[in-house]
Amino acid sequence: MQRPPILGTRGSPLALAQARMVAAALEQAHGWEPGFVQLRTVRTSGDRIQDRPLAEVGGKYLWTKELDQHLIAGETDFSVHSMKDVESVRPAELHLAAMLPRADVRDRVVGASSINDLSQGALVGTSSPRRAAQLLRRRPDLQTVSIRGNVATRLGKVGTEVDATLLAAAGLDRLGISEGCAIETDFMLPAPAQAAVGAECRSEDEGMRALLAAINHLPTCAAVHAERAFAREVGGSCHSPVAALAIAGPDGRLWLRAELLSTDGSEQVAGEVRYDPDNAPETPRQLARDLLDRAPPSVRALFA
Repeated sequence: MQRPPILGTRGSPLALAQARMVAAALEQAHGWEPGFVQLRTVRTSGDRIQDRPLAEVGGKYLWTKELDQHLIAGETDFSVHSMKDVESVRPAELHLAAMLPRADVRDRVVGASSINDLSQGALVGTSSPRRAAQLLRRRPDLQTVSIRGNVATRLGKVGTEVDATLLAAAGLDRLGISEGCAIETDFMLPAPAQAAVGAECRSEDEGMRALLAAINHLPTCAAVHAERAFAREVGGSCHSPVAALAIAGPDGRLWLRAELLSTDGSEQVAGEVRYDPDNAPETPRQLARDLLDRAPPSVRALFA
């Protein structure tokens, strides 16, 4: 019998729920018994550092660094990530081999029935520069403050430390949490790759690549790669408010929408394209360059 593959994952409740989703999909695809895939939890720097915004201490790399080290060393066979938390440039030794079907891409507001129903001057907790900028663009009277921690920790701050918070609908759904009201994407465009769960293995591991290919959802993969290509081209850092969402149509064409914002949301540049990713793979990068060319100085400076 084949050796059970070892899946590397963070140990948060959400990360474990997503890891189990991928493990179950693999087991079903290959006719393995439930529990055949072995989970190995890895505590990342992002889990350890809870007193400062990630943008101040290394950004998204802090969610992936230790998982990458275990994978490259051969201590695990593949890693499972929230694709939103994976930096857009990855080590050459690693290969994004599969993505599960994407979940609800929207954000949810917890603590009010809508953004418009937040009281004048309400304090909203979020560690996301994108969410803060988008929120202040719609409601400049609001105040934002950075909050960290897992989903339960952040929810626990609502009504005590903050009036409301913003969280990804997909993460709440995966944890069985129904709190909050969804915000439509024409009001708040999500982060690149939000709601997508990906599996990454060593580039040289052809066997693992083939196993993971069996669970790869092609429409999600195409959309997420388009959003990540856009994000790579605009550059910036975890301080840079950027949003992008690609939707695959039944004919395989993608509708890609994106926006860049100033920190306080007072200035913004946005654009959209519809294209065939097989025939025009450069389109996301072209959209990125177009937005940067049209961006006001307050926005362009965040993506230098």
